[in-house]
Amino acid sequence: MSTFAEQLAHAVELHDSLVCVGLDPVLESLPQGICRDVEGIVEFNRRLIEATADLACCYKPNFPFYGAFGARGLDALQKTIDAVPDNVPVLLDCKVGDIGSTAERWAHMAFTELGADAIVVNPYMGGDAMAPFLDYSDRGIFVLCHTSNPSAADFQQLSVAGAPLYEHVARKTLEWNVAHDNCGIVVGATQAGSMAHLRRLAPSLPFLVPGVGSQGGDLAGAVRDGLRADGAGLLINASRSIIFASGGSDFAEAARQATDTLRVQINAARHQARGVAQSG
Repeated sequence: MSTFAEQLAHAVELHDSLVCVGLDPVLESLPQGICRDVEGIVEFNRRLIEATADLACCYKPNFPFYGAFGARGLDALQKTIDAVPDNVPVLLDCKVGDIGSTAERWAHMAFTELGADAIVVNPYMGGDAMAPFLDYSDRGIFVLCHTSNPSAADFQQLSVAGAPLYEHVARKTLEWNVAHDNCGIVVGATQAGSMAHLRRLAPSLPFLVPGVGSQGGDLAGAVRDGLRADGAGLLINASRSIIFASGGSDFAEAARQATDTLRVQINAARHQARGVAQSG
């Protein structure tokens, strides 16, 4: 079995894309012609995936949008993951971070039962909360580092031993990656001041980058500051701006157009950033 890193690299090259499509369905926002129930979520997601699978490098379903419906929602999540083609990895966003047997059960659910290729984990409880996830050497572990929400500064920018807390998280993630070689970090596109610093600190780690769509993050700046030397290393996530690009029966076509537009914008910034780096 290939690793998450290998799957991701293949999808990036195959589709010339750093776009991660967030699958965060909201019943009240489902478009015309889609039933506003759990079965409608599955149909909605399948049609979105069919329309964008050759343009995306990853899909990121957000667990609460499914778990809120109990067993029916978990079934919808499973069907959604199963609908993604094998050549595009799935990153489950559930931001888990408990310890011991609880973490083991979360890892088993995400990787063994649901078949996700990667997961987002909250590192607040430390290494013993991370260990059960890291032990899945073929899966990706994205550690919350410097997020895109307005209140991120409440904790993430607190000074600890002369450096912001998010920097300590990045350094610890680097340690975990030395041992397991399956880590990445979450860095919001709204965190323009830290993206370049984190890339210098972690030159090889993949960055999951939310916040470029409806949250208004600086796309060109995120690509310029976060791109790895190989021209990859970023998963630029967009959810609402893609999946709800239209509220009409043409939602799948609109989602495809929105995905391709974002892909083109990212690639333009990507090529410009690489050109500047090479000329420098």
